[in-house]
Amino acid sequence: MDRETRLDIIRRAYAKRVMAAAGVDDRRVEAAFAAVPREAFLSRGPWQVVRWSAATSRSDYVRTPSRDPVYLYDDAAVAIMPERALNNGVPSFLAALITGASPNPGEHAVHIGAGVGYYTAILAHLVGRRGRVTAIELDALLAERARKNLAAQRNVCVVQGDGTKIMFEPADVILVNAGATRPADAWLDGLAEGGRLILPLTAGGFPNADIRNGAVFRIARRGGEFAAERISGVIIFPCEGMRDAASEAALAAAFIKGGAEHVTRLYRHNEVPEEDCWVRGRGWCLAYR
Repeated sequence: MDRETRLDIIRRAYAKRVMAAAGVDDRRVEAAFAAVPREAFLSRGPWQVVRWSAATSRSDYVRTPSRDPVYLYDDAAVAIMPERALNNGVPSFLAALITGASPNPGEHAVHIGAGVGYYTAILAHLVGRRGRVTAIELDALLAERARKNLAAQRNVCVVQGDGTKIMFEPADVILVNAGATRPADAWLDGLAEGGRLILPLTAGGFPNADIRNGAVFRIARRGGEFAAERISGVIIFPCEGMRDAASEAALAAAFIKGGAEHVTRLYRHNEVPEEDCWVRGRGWCLAYR
């Protein structure tokens, strides 16, 4: 069996495991994970893979035995910049978010915090040749790596800059790959009619060290209104430019209170009765109705 045939079999098995771990069933997303080579987006191995230790109740990096790409096809984060605890995220987590975003052929997806471009490439596979992806990355070194990694993807444009400020054409999907304390106006304004924003909200540290202090919400635009629902908990790298002390304090209190699973609406004003609010920030509110 030649190397590419072997890796093709491994990727297809990996994609099935990722979807099972994510608890989602979407054949298109599974096919995208099976098609995109993870090793093409990471530096040359051996790699440092994040492993959880039950004995110490903490995670640490473990070096792969060799540079064989088979070690990348596991449902685990892989270090990009270990000195900054910056990783290529856990595939099942991203699979759940991407499935929640429901990227369709021909759509425009915006990836905020694109990193080295692996999950951007999966989005590009899902929107297809008739669609396009705008990948935005704040870190100049990561943006350059993503640009090189995605150079052959004709439906992807990589932009280096602040994803909370860069303007983009109306998006059907916005995937934010970092933890904010509030939704950016640019993201809500940038959603096309029917567009979906995948928004991780976190409180409590760098990164938030407890999954109970983070949640991912799916925000869908319908005219001037925004439906909202919790997708999952989250521990994730913070989103620079979208963190403020007041919103973080409000989120921390909301996570302690509980009830995020009952959220159904996002409002862009504060004129919502207190009993209907899960969390209230300056000029916005996630509410139960």
